[in-house]
Formats: sequence, C-alpha cells, structure tokens
Amino acid sequence: MEKLNREQQEAVKAPIEGYNLIIASAGTGKTSTIVARIGYLLHQGVKPEEILLLTFTNKAGEEMKERLISQTPLGNRIEAGTFHAVSYRWLKKMKREMVIKSPKDMKLLLKSIYDRRELHRLQEETPPFSSAYLYDLHSLFLNSGGEEFGEWLLERYPEHEPFIDAYLDIFDEFEEVKREHHLIDFNTLLLEMINYLKEGGELPFRHILVDEYQDTNPLQSQLIDLMEKGSLFCVGDYDQSIYGFNGADISIIGTFKERYPFARIFTLKKNYRSYGEILQIANRVIGLNPRLYPKELEVTRGYKGEYPRWLRYIDTYHQYQDIARRIAHSSTPRQEIAVLFRNNSSGDAIEGFLRQEGVPVRRRGGISFFESREIKLTLDILTFTINSRDIMAFIHLVQYAKGIGNGVAKELFSGLMKLGHGNPKKGLLSPDWGVDPLGKPRTSTQLGLFGHPAERGTFPGSSRHPIFRHPRLKPEGAEFLTQLGDFLRKVENLSPRERSPERIIGELLKTPFFLQSLKEIALSRSRERDGRINHQKLEENFQKIIQKIQILRQLGRSFHSLEKFLNSMILGGGEISQGKGVNLMTIHASKGLEFKEVYLIDLMEGRFPNLRLAGGEKGIEEERRLFYVAVTRAKDSLYFSSATFDPTKRKEVAPSRFLKEAGYLSSSQQHSKTKGMVL
Repeated sequence: MEKLNREQQEAVKAPIEGYNLIIASAGTGKTSTIVARIGYLLHQGVKPEEILLLTFTNKAGEEMKERLISQTPLGNRIEAGTFHAVSYRWLKKMKREMVIKSPKDMKLLLKSIYDRRELHRLQEETPPFSSAYLYDLHSLFLNSGGEEFGEWLLERYPEHEPFIDAYLDIFDEFEEVKREHHLIDFNTLLLEMINYLKEGGELPFRHILVDEYQDTNPLQSQLIDLMEKGSLFCVGDYDQSIYGFNGADISIIGTFKERYPFARIFTLKKNYRSYGEILQIANRVIGLNPRLYPKELEVTRGYKGEYPRWLRYIDTYHQYQDIARRIAHSSTPRQEIAVLFRNNSSGDAIEGFLRQEGVPVRRRGGISFFESREIKLTLDILTFTINSRDIMAFIHLVQYAKGIGNGVAKELFSGLMKLGHGNPKKGLLSPDWGVDPLGKPRTSTQLGLFGHPAERGTFPGSSRHPIFRHPRLKPEGAEFLTQLGDFLRKVENLSPRERSPERIIGELLKTPFFLQSLKEIALSRSRERDGRINHQKLEENFQKIIQKIQILRQLGRSFHSLEKFLNSMILGGGEISQGKGVNLMTIHASKGLEFKEVYLIDLMEGRFPNLRLAGGEKGIEEERRLFYVAVTRAKDSLYFSSATFDPTKRKEVAPSRFLKEAGYLSSSQQHSKTKGMVL
C-alpha cells in the first residue's frame, strides 16, 4: 500500500460497500490498484470466498492472483476469470447438464439447419446472409442485450426483410436442437447464468471487482447488475474502448454515475510509462473525442527533449525497408521494440524486411508471413531452381498438381534423378531416353498382367517425356510438370545479370502452373462449410496472395544472387522464433503491453484510420481510441511512419488525419507529395 500514490490509495481505501468506478488511464498502475484493493478487502475482514474478480482474459486474472498470492496465502481462494469462465464453473457446480461447444462447432450445427431452407431459391435481389455471418450477427445481437432478433435485424438490414421469417425459423430450430442435446455456447453460457440469477439463484460473492470495464457489453453488464450485492469496484478507461466490433458498449462506462447515483468516481492520472512528449501527443489527439469523465495523463518520468518523429516515405516498400534497417541498428533490446499496425497485412511486409536484415521477429496474432502457404510454395520453387536435388522442395511444390500425392511425388523425383543422372532438373529438361525412370519389371499379384509400371496408365501425350509414363500420373499432373520445366528453362536462358530474385519471381508470376497453385490456395480459403465457393472471397483472397508474392519480390531487389536471397529468407530466418525478437502486432493485440521503442506504421488514410472496418465516419472515435492505445504503448521512443504511394494498390495515399490532429501537418500539407524521405 505504501508504494501507491495518493490517487491510487484513495481508490483502494474507498468504503468497501458501495459503487466505485476507477478511471485508470494508460500506464497509471491499474493492476497494482486492483491487487491492492483485494488486499485491502481481506485486511478489512472480508472472506476471500466472497470476492469475485472479473477480467477480460483468464491470463489477466491468473496474473493478478499470482501477485496477490505473493502477498497473502488467502489470494489463492479468490475467484477470478472471465465472465464466461466464471459462469461455466458455477453452472457446473450446480449440476447443470451441459456440453459446451466452440463457435466453430455451433456454426457447423447452424449450417446444417440453414442449408435445408435453400434461401437462394427466393431469388431476391439482395442475397441472403451466409450461415456463418448469420451466426455472428446473432452473437452480436445477444451481446447487445436486445430482446427481439427479427426487429434488431430489420433495423440494421431492411433489405433482408424477405428473409427475416426464414432466419427466425432457422434459429428456433437451432435453439431446439441445442436444448435437446444440452449444447451450450459462449453466449448461451451468460444467458444461462443470467436466467439462474433471475430465478433467485445465489452466488457467494459480496464484493465484485471488474477489470477492463470499458470493454463490457450489455449482456455482461446485465450479469454484473444481477451479481452485485452493493459492493462494486470497476476499473477501466473509456479512451481505451476498442472492441466495439465485438459488441463492447462504451456507454456502459459512460453512464456509470447515472445507473449508480451514489457512485464514487476516482481518476488515476499519473502515468509511469511514457516520457512527457509521448503523453502530450496522446492527450492532444484523444482530447478530440467526447470526455465522458474529466481526465488527462500526467507526466511522472519527465521530458526527453524531443517529440516522437514522423518518418515520411515515397512508397510503402521504402517505409518498411528503412524501418527494418533502423531496428537492425537500434541499441534497444529486440524484445523491447514493437512495430504496431492497424491491419495484419502491414505486418507481412515489415516481417519480410526484418528477416532480410537478420532481425529475429515475434509475430503476435496472425500467421507469420514466411509460414503462409503461398510464400512457402514460392520459396520451394526458387529453391528447386538452384538446387534440384532438394527432394522436399520438389515434393512440396508438386503437391499443388492434381493427382500428385507425396508418394507419387517421391517416385517422380527418383525417376527424374535417373533420367538426369543425379540431376532432377536435367532429368526434367533433357532426359536420357535410354534410361528407364520407373524401375525394373517385377512380378506382383497386385499388378496382375501389368508387370512393368511403364505399361500402365498411359494417356495421350505421355510419349512427350519418359516420366509421363508413370502409372498414377494424370494429364493435369503432366501439364504441371511441363509448365514447371518451361519456367526452369526460361530461368536458365536468362543471362547472369538478369537472373536476379526480383526478375525470377516476376517470371514466376507469369507462369500458369504457379498462378493455378495460388488460385488453389485462395480456393481453400474461400470455401464454405457445405463445399460451395464464396466467389467474392475468392477474388479478395487471390489478390491478397498476389500482394504477398509482390512483397517477396520487392525483398528480392536487394539481392543479385538467388542463392543469397534464399539464404536470407530461409536459412537466415532459422533463429527467428515466436518467443524472441522484435514484436510485430496489431494495435488490438498490443493492449495492456508496453515497449521501450515503438513504431506505428502505415499512418495513411484508408489504412489508419480504416473507416471501412470502423463502419464509416461514425466509427472515427473508436479509431482515435486505437491511435491513443498505440501511442501509449511507448515508454521511451515513438516513431510514426507513412508513405505517399501504395505500390500494391497503385495509388497515391494521403497522410492519416491523426498526424494532423497530433500537430504534425497543416491542412495544406495533408495532401502534398513527398519526393523523398523526410525525418
């Protein structure tokens, strides 16, 4: 308690009965305050079994309990966890018969019911929602605390009126099946707990503490109201409410005083994380949002003497490349550096350039750029180009040919080795027709009359190459190998100066077998559960894949040798693990974390703020809160970066309005062109 400042102590020592809201701004010691409050309750004679701590994640609850246990053994008897985890534990204790299922399982169940309606036969101008999207909408409706799903849908999507009765009928059957088999999902879990309490059910908790209160949704708020018995201690920051897309309702924290007229409001303003210049930027921008409660971050660390720097670039690739170089030469420990972005696609490029610099990376959330199937495929093809004896590269790349599994791929590789006398590429491009690639004749009861493999499964055109006589190779597989050979031959015909990674990847992007392989990857990401293809998703996914290959091509510009490029991309990244290195993450994933050195990249209109994701101009306040969260992750150094041209979309882009709001440019500068990098 003696380590707390005056504001924290006042909050911790608030009367144990009553309603308390603690506005805990970024870096103001929120966790210490919650742990101290629980310790204070115990010191006042409150039984640990009467205390409930509700957290946004189970991990946060466990970390607070561990800190409490280090101070008192009573801490182990505190109930802590998310709304869902606590509800599940208590419903199980009450012998409720239920089988909890993940959203993925529930979506599959809803799909089985949805498909029987064949809504597409209504032939309306507006297509019906997919079953997966309908499930997500229903979850959002439940979290909003709405009473009638049909009215809720009509208000938001009036064009779907012809389908409303069918949608409601689908969910009636869905709920019936759930009841019959005692199935329960996350949303139903909270509803079950709410119904239990409404029916007079009792819980032992007399003192409720809620962390990240700004992220609660109406359903969770209703549960809190039913649980509390006159002692409520809620901690949150309305400026860090960034989960509106998931049902969080900022008005819950905003109306606390109205809903609890005798509530006490405490504000933690002293920031122990960041230098003063960083906090000035945060205060300036977030101050443009409505102030639900008066507050402003106060500096405790003093001032560094320079403001966060805005790095401006000609295009996004120059941006990623230069930031990677800056990080490579930074004296800050790698794990204390973070690169933050609004969208995961921004992380792919910066990850690639960091690997090029040999910088280890920790990607939080999302699949690593180099672990994506399209990048692995491209690197396998390039590897086979310079080292055709790499059997794994060959097996991996030909798996995209129809009818070629791993077993057949291995046999084809062995055959090409024979045809090329130890060189599979030579065996593909100029085979020795005097060699039998498929082995000696053998007698087998399974083969029957066809004792020699070459005598089976031939097709028109199989005489073009000895390997095409493989019994299990189909025409599509033979065409794939033919096009692979055409690509290899084209690369061989390039002069040494032309044989750069950038040029070779450019040639690869013109090759039918490669583009078809990329389409297969896009197809797998666009398939609905019933097997049908979502063609809109297919086109979007294919374009995203092409953009990733273009990023890899851009990385190749720094290399004249394909071998050195592959060493950098594959071997040089061998030490890169998920546990160490520079942190790459979306701003949403950075919530609650802090770093000595932070880069906030792609600060351009359309990227950040991203009004398409935010739901139009009405979502600008939440986008501004995202900016505030990003800025307040930085302890010592903060860099903003933007570019004037986006090569992937081939269009000019304007600097983010947040840079103007932060005082970095005037209205006339916002649309000016940058001819070079300006520090």
